[in-house]
Amino acid sequence: MNLRLIGIGAGVLIILSLPLAGAIAGPDFAGQGDGKGGGLLSSLGLSHASGTPGGARPAAQPARPGPVEQPRTDSRCGPELSAPQGLEAQTCVLESAGQTWGRSYYRNTSGRALDAVLTVMGPAGRTVQIRCAVGAGDEPGLCETPRGDSAGAPEDYSAVAEFAVPDEEGRLLLRSGSNSPGPGEG
Repeated sequence: MNLRLIGIGAGVLIILSLPLAGAIAGPDFAGQGDGKGGGLLSSLGLSHASGTPGGARPAAQPARPGPVEQPRTDSRCGPELSAPQGLEAQTCVLESAGQTWGRSYYRNTSGRALDAVLTVMGPAGRTVQIRCAVGAGDEPGLCETPRGDSAGAPEDYSAVAEFAVPDEEGRLLLRSGSNSPGPGEG
């Protein structure tokens, strides 16, 4: 077969596959808005904020079917904290499409299963609480409250996750909050 024909065919295939590769990969939002570009959220394949960038499509291009645009999710997260017993956690309040909920990202390398209680506190004494089992192991995980209709401003909400040993004493190992001060901030 003619090498020139094979080269032209390969070039055409590459050019035609670029829009498909871009659509499959999607936008990269890892580290957007957090100023860190890493950490526990990134190791989970998650970021502090997600959304899709806006922008007008030129009038000359025909409309192409694409992924459905998801509503933007805003988050307010406290710092990543760790306990000497082998536990890391970061707790956030999330808001999207008029709903608010809490989420705590964790990694438990303590060698034993733990209990976690995640509480979201909102305006007018509104509170949502959930208990999560935290398995032993190095795999990152998350504990999340159900979503509820937002009432008030996002800054009116806070979340706290408490990780404890599941025995009759319930010894607290780590408390992580969405509005906890960072290191050196008090």
